[in-house]
Amino acid sequence: MVNSTRTEVTMLRTIFGIGAIALLGLFALKVAFGLFGVLFGIFFVLLWWAVRIAIVGAVIYLVIRVLMPETAKKIEEKFNS
Repeated sequence: MVNSTRTEVTMLRTIFGIGAIALLGLFALKVAFGLFGVLFGIFFVLLWWAVRIAIVGAVIYLVIRVLMPETAKKIEEKFNS
């Protein structure tokens, strides 16, 4: 009878230990994905700004190239050399 009680206590301790480790793992996943979510958000905001700046720069360069071709050639020479 004493051996049966000791076995049950050991089994319960094992079950509670596995449950505690599972809860800690879930908490760690929530923290990790929460941080990654913020990082992905920042990355996409910065990417969107970069795309907008590139589009504005391309439009400005196109206008300069159409209206002032000599200036556009100077700009090209400056960046290509």
